[in-house]
Amino acid sequence: MALVKDITCVQAVRLIGDYLEGALSRRDRRRLEKHLAACEACSGYLEQMRATIALTGTVGPGDLSEDALDALMEVFDNFRREGESEA
Repeated sequence: MALVKDITCVQAVRLIGDYLEGALSRRDRRRLEKHLAACEACSGYLEQMRATIALTGTVGPGDLSEDALDALMEVFDNFRREGESEA
């Protein structure tokens, strides 16, 4: 039997978007769900993301002005860079 390495909270937060979109592999989905079952903070974050999606609906790139899309991408890129430097 293969050992499945537990994931950290940082990894869980990074996976939650793909989890909500149904884009995780079966293995990663199981690992994340195992973590969520044991971690109150991450399961709370998941519920916050679900509530945010429910309240805001879906926004696509075509729904944003070019300036808004550029600003959003800059925030995302900065967040990703900061996360990579912490890992």
